[in-house]
Amino acid sequence: MTSQNFIIREVTPKDNSEIANVVRSVILEMGAPKVGTAYEDTATDKMFETYQKVKATYFVVVHKNKVIGGAGIAQLDNYEGNVCELQKMYFLPIARGKGLGTKLISICLEKAKEFGFKSCYLETLPYMKAAVKLYEKNGFMGLEKPMGNTCHYACNVWMIKHI
Repeated sequence: MTSQNFIIREVTPKDNSEIANVVRSVILEMGAPKVGTAYEDTATDKMFETYQKVKATYFVVVHKNKVIGGAGIAQLDNYEGNVCELQKMYFLPIARGKGLGTKLISICLEKAKEFGFKSCYLETLPYMKAAVKLYEKNGFMGLEKPMGNTCHYACNVWMIKHI
């Protein structure tokens, strides 16, 4: 299965429940806590509405008319500065290992550049090793402490990339 079988497009209202299921199932699969992560975010159930703000967008990955992944960017919460956050990047197993993560990151960073952001921040969990490797491969560097306040206190790996 090649990446040609996958479509990356902006989220629509009808994608809300499917992308929420992707986010929550990956969090459970990885053994991540439900509390202090995207699992409990109200935004997870309203991804389309959440990203209908200035300088924000969310993309879904679709395979055979089913949402199997996604990621978005938006201004970093509670932070004064020209920094966006790569948010809610999750893939079901069928989407992994096909270069889709790198492709989605580059689409998000291109959009961030269009919006005028200078840096992109992200948070993840240490046992999401494949994700951390993917971010490093795409130029994200580790930080000693978090930036802003995303309320994802369970996420203790912080990374940034200048764009």
